[in-house]
Formats: sequence, C-alpha cells, structure tokens
Amino acid sequence: MTFTTRPTLRGTFGMVASTHWLASQSAMSVLERGGNAFDAAACAGFVLHVVEPHLNGPGGEVPAVVATAGDPAPRVLNGQGPAPAGATIEHFRDLGLDLVPGSGPLAATVPGAVDAWLLLLRDHGTWRLRDVLEPAIGYARAGHPLVSGAVTTIATVERLFAEHWPTSAALWLRDGKPPAPNAMFANPAYAGTLERLAAEGEAAGTGREAQIDAARRAWREGFVAEEVAAFSRQAHRDASGADHAGVLTGDDLASWSASWEEPATLEWNGLTVAKTRAWGQGPVLLQSLALLDALDATADIDSTDGSGELGVHLTAEVLKLALADREAWYGDLPDSPLPALLSREYATERAALVGDRASGDLRPGSPEGRTPRLPAAHADPERTAPAGGRGTGDTGEPTVDLTGRTRGDTCHVDVVDRWGNMISATPSGGWLQSSPTIPSLGFCLGSRAQMFWLEEGLSSSLVPGRRPRTTLSPTLVLADGRPVLACGSPGGDQQDQWQLLFLLRHLGAGQDLQQAIDAPAWHTTSFPGSFYPRTMEPRGLVVEDRLGEEAIGALERRGHVVTRSGPWSLGRLCAVARDPRTGVLSAGANPRGMQNYAVGR
Repeated sequence: MTFTTRPTLRGTFGMVASTHWLASQSAMSVLERGGNAFDAAACAGFVLHVVEPHLNGPGGEVPAVVATAGDPAPRVLNGQGPAPAGATIEHFRDLGLDLVPGSGPLAATVPGAVDAWLLLLRDHGTWRLRDVLEPAIGYARAGHPLVSGAVTTIATVERLFAEHWPTSAALWLRDGKPPAPNAMFANPAYAGTLERLAAEGEAAGTGREAQIDAARRAWREGFVAEEVAAFSRQAHRDASGADHAGVLTGDDLASWSASWEEPATLEWNGLTVAKTRAWGQGPVLLQSLALLDALDATADIDSTDGSGELGVHLTAEVLKLALADREAWYGDLPDSPLPALLSREYATERAALVGDRASGDLRPGSPEGRTPRLPAAHADPERTAPAGGRGTGDTGEPTVDLTGRTRGDTCHVDVVDRWGNMISATPSGGWLQSSPTIPSLGFCLGSRAQMFWLEEGLSSSLVPGRRPRTTLSPTLVLADGRPVLACGSPGGDQQDQWQLLFLLRHLGAGQDLQQAIDAPAWHTTSFPGSFYPRTMEPRGLVVEDRLGEEAIGALERRGHVVTRSGPWSLGRLCAVARDPRTGVLSAGANPRGMQNYAVGR
C-alpha cells in the first residue's frame, strides 16, 4: 500500500473538494438535502467569499467548466469581468504609470464572481437563492474561525490599512490590530448585502429563476452597483505609491453579465481535456500535453510521472514553450490563433526545440506563420527578477507585500453528484488586500487589471471591454463524452503547471487522486509573471526538496537554477472523479497549507 497523507475518498452519493473545509462541508450539506452539484458549488462559492477573504471575494471573478448529466458536453462559465470603459492605456500613461498597479481602485475590472454564481444557479441549479446563500450569511453574520493565512495577510498590510485605507482598518483591525489566528470573525456588512440580494429576489415573485434574475439586477444595476460606483471614484493609495481614483462606473456593471462559452479542448490519452479559451491561461495545459505527446515523453515512466530528473527536465522545457506562447498569443481576442496553437503539427514543430539543457530564452512560436510580439519589458530573454521579485525564494505561495500587491491568491472547488453532474470552479480576486473595503457592502473591488499591459498591439494590451488574460484555470476531463474528473489549484502562474503534474501522475501513471496530489511538486519561473511587477527568472525551477538530492543535482547540471522550497510547500490541488462504468465517485484534497478538504460518501 502506498502511504498518502489522507485517503482518496470513495462513494456513490456525492463528492466535494475545496480549499476550505467549511466550504466543502457546506456544499456537502446541500447534496445531503437533495441539491445537485451546481447548487452545492454555488453555496461553496459564497461561503469561500466569507471564510477565505484573503484568497477571493465578491468583487473578484470565477471561471468554471461544467458538464450536466443531461447534456455532458462541457461548457465554460465566464465569470471574468472586463476592463471598464474608462480603463485606457492613455489614462494610465497620463497618470505617469507604465504598469497597472497591483492594488487599489485603478486595478479593478468589472466584478464577475457573484453574477456568475447566480447564473450557474439559475441555469443548472434547483435550489432557491436564499437557501443557497444561507450558510454564507450565517458565517458572515455570526462569525467563523478566521484561518491563519488571512491573519498573516492582514498583518502584512496593517500599516496600509491604518494609514491609507481606513474603511479596511475598520473591518479588519477591529481593536487597532489584526485578529488572532482562529479567532471568531464576522462581517455583518456583507451578511447584509447577501440578505438584501435574497430579499430583492423574493420581491420579484415566487418563481426561482425570476428571483435569481432580480438578485442579479440588484447586483449589476441596483444598490450594489450604486455603492461600487460611488466608492470607486474616491482616490486611495495603490501599489504605485500614489493615490488614484478608480474608473469603474455603474454603467460598466450594468453593461456586462456572466455568460456561457464553448471550451478549448484537446484529445489526449483517449480522453478530452476541457479548459477556458485563451482569455485565460488554461490552454497552456493543453499545449503542454500536446508537446509531451510530440516528444513521445509519456512513453517513459519517468517522464510520465514527472518526479524523476528526466521527467522534470522535459516537462519544464515543454511548459516554458507553452508559457512563452501564452505571453505572445493569449488574450481576449477575436482572431486568436488558438486552433493552430493546439494542432498536432504545431506541437511537433515546437517540440523540436526541447534540448538536453535548460533554456533561459523566451521562445514563442509562429502559429499560422504569424510573427510573435512580446512586451518590450521582455524583449531581452535574459531579463531577471529584481530584488524581491520572482527570484530565489519564490515558492509559488500566495504572496502579499506591504502595498497590498498580491500574487497567486486563489480558491478552488470541485463537485460531482450522484446523477453525474460535475463542475470545476476557480474563484479568485477581490482579495481583502486588493482595494479599500466598501463599508456599506462589506467587500472590496479586485485588482485583476494588473494582468493587462500598458503597451499597444499586444495580445493582452489594456483595452476597455476586454477581459484580462487571467491565470484562473479550472479543468474538466471527459471519457467517451462523459465527465470523469474535475480538478484545479490556486497558485497564479503555477496553476496549470501543478495540474499538468497531477494529470500525468493520475491519468498517465495510474496513481489514485490523493497519491497524485501528494507527490513531490515543482514549477518553472522561466517566463514573465502575470502579476505586477511582471518579472522573469530565466532557467528558474522551484522544487519541493522531497524530489531528492540526486534528481535535483542532475537538474542543476542540466542548467536549471533550482530553488529548494521545503518538503511540503508547492501545489494546492483539489479533485473529484466519477467512474462512468461503476458510478463510483472519488475525491482528494491537498494537505499543504492545511486548509483544503475533501468530503463525500
């Protein structure tokens, strides 16, 4: 028997895995009372806003990939709001900025998470809104033990709150200091916001869908939009070191709503892997799988497992190529070359670049013969991380600095029910440290616009109405057209790297869910980061030292610049699965960070 930190759960009724035990158990309680996977996921999503406020919030976003028992064709839930109408490159340049700040009102996109959860509930759920919101309202009103990660984040930005963001200080520094770890913490203002959304819905009549639509209007056009727009106009300190007002308006909220889209897919190993399209980084995972196939790397057990020296080297080099394409070609574009990027011919062409030595170059390809263009900041492939950047010590952990600038903070939830409905969702943004708290609502705006470039003509240039090229990357896997696996991970730029390792181990090498989650993790930093200040560490490779000194030494001899990050420090995977032949469900959750939790029966 292979030892794992926790058992892989198995049963036939329902499974939930998320980044917080209260969200997992709240979702499971919905399944126990007859709700389906989508009712449960929406419930978990609102609970995560309350119990992991440093990792996501109502002012953030959520992409998801779903498949229903009645129509198992995968669909993407677009809960990523776009740049406001006033968010132009010219406006930022006029303020003397060459990057979108990593915190503060200027970095806000249209909040997408709440409308997306409500759209999911309306279209695929069965429960009424108030019933779904009840656990989140309860935790926000009566309180919950605040996890130590949130406390650490509050302590990091304590001075910012005290000196520049008084509304955040009023909420998070109740006695003039951060809460104690695991102390009961309540957010009555947000409880009131949720209660009012439920009441606005009920005022629309008795129909379930009509109530949800009324709540969505109250969010996008009613009291929430009014408060958001008024507060956004106030100038506050941001990561640039200056005070700036935001540009988000009520019209921006009213003109956008969450929607359904077709996914990007790849046929791999007899399975279909479904991701968001290239407005997110999800196709990096698909390109990496295609490149490994082109290398025939999965014929080698070391390469398949991704834990031996050869497997790490080949997989890291493949990821660098995919992530270089991300930088040159991914974005919310009408003419994306994504079909070419995912083609067998392109993968074969790109795989020929993988050599025996670690590359430090940023090497995007030329799909359809197009000429790639990179940001001017990364025209020099040897541009290194400045002090305090993505250099040594970058473990892929959620990182917050004194200005509220944040990298990698995210949540995840997967649910499968007894009928075969399945969802993978990655809520993020709207972190408590993103922007000052809107006191009447109990939450703050997000800072996802920092992923735009303030340079014309790039695939991810700032353009009003476009979505930022986000890192959020849920995954759904299908066999013979039926969903069999949902997985995902927090971790910013590392999300698809860690998921690639998990899929290679679980679907390639046959490890069960928990074994694949527990296995030693690693990631490369040899590409431009998505978060302010957008730095790169050529040939950088961050590894859990459980990988072993022999393998680490061999990787260094290949030219990788290795950072040892500790034995249990990388990866935040959650996963649920369903065997379509037997109906047996399973789930696993990451032990690192001591928050993820899987539950089911």
